[in-house]
Amino acid sequence: MGEKKKAKAVIVGGSTAGVSCAHALISAGWDVVVLEKSSQPPRGSPTGAGLALDRQAINIIESWLPQPQLLQQTTLPLTIDQNQTADGEKEASRILTRDEDFNFRAAHWADLHGLLYNALPAEVFLWGHLYLSFRTSGDKTSVTVEAKALQTEEIIEINGDLLVAADGCLSQIRKTFLPDLKLRYSGYCAWRGVLDFSGNEDSETIRSIQRVYPDLGKCLYFDLRTGSHAVLYELLSKRLNWIWYVHQPEPEQKVILYSHPIL
Repeated sequence: MGEKKKAKAVIVGGSTAGVSCAHALISAGWDVVVLEKSSQPPRGSPTGAGLALDRQAINIIESWLPQPQLLQQTTLPLTIDQNQTADGEKEASRILTRDEDFNFRAAHWADLHGLLYNALPAEVFLWGHLYLSFRTSGDKTSVTVEAKALQTEEIIEINGDLLVAADGCLSQIRKTFLPDLKLRYSGYCAWRGVLDFSGNEDSETIRSIQRVYPDLGKCLYFDLRTGSHAVLYELLSKRLNWIWYVHQPEPEQKVILYSHPIL
């Protein structure tokens, strides 16, 4: 008797969730195809965001890598977690909690994505492919996914046993099943980014930040203020990850129309 045919999964979306799902399914014995509309991996991206990985996440990711030590080399250990409150008017802060046995690691999104992507077989990813639609078989045991190759405009079909929607909060696949589901406002607006301060370590701005947050490089800071809170921690290669949240009612959405003269 021949070997049983492997089950096949089609994953729509090749960001961190999609690439992690690909590893998990391959580890479980599945064949996997990942559809991603971007034309190439985000190698060396200076933008993006930081990710704080707990011990469980670290163990899982290391199990996917042929060289587990690479995760240690591309992340920074966070050994302290400090929650503090600050009074902007009095320019004073007070420590609420401080955990010095905080076993996390800080990763830049693009670095972690590259690490996970490079550990997958090259044929798993279809870059530059836009998901269009899917249909299930009559007995609901298989799925056919339709996608468009953006460079050639060619329409392709991929057959599989499982469809995974890893295409974000505005998932087109989820809309098929839940067309009336709307995103719920969480009660705050947020801004986030990564500051690359390599070459500017001695600037007054960086020195001021380090005076206020003396354990940067090993500490995840969580600042609580009236009506807002912020998260700050350092990443590898002289980068700071920051997130600033402002608590406010849901903003009114406005549609702005522009008119342009026809030349």
